[in-house]
Amino acid sequence: MNLLDKFKKFDAENPHVYKLFEKFTLQAIDKGHRRLSAWLIVNRIRWETMVMTTGIDFKISNDFIALYSRKFMEKNPQYDGFFVTKEMKRT
Repeated sequence: MNLLDKFKKFDAENPHVYKLFEKFTLQAIDKGHRRLSAWLIVNRIRWETMVMTTGIDFKISNDFIALYSRKFMEKNPQYDGFFVTKEMKRT
């Protein structure tokens, strides 16, 4: 299974991750940020789900971070370019 297929499977099984990614990104935008690291957003999700809440036990692969940033900008085209992305390698 390639990375995109793995991401789609994880994303479908864990829709709350993208909801948090979008929520925290929009909070940063509302505070005036024009660019931000997707790693920062994912690490906040990790903090919120591992430290601030209980009962949620899942891991977010670092390999998915770029895909979450792309998904956000695809779903929110007015914020295209908010996350800096590189060309993805095809595997």
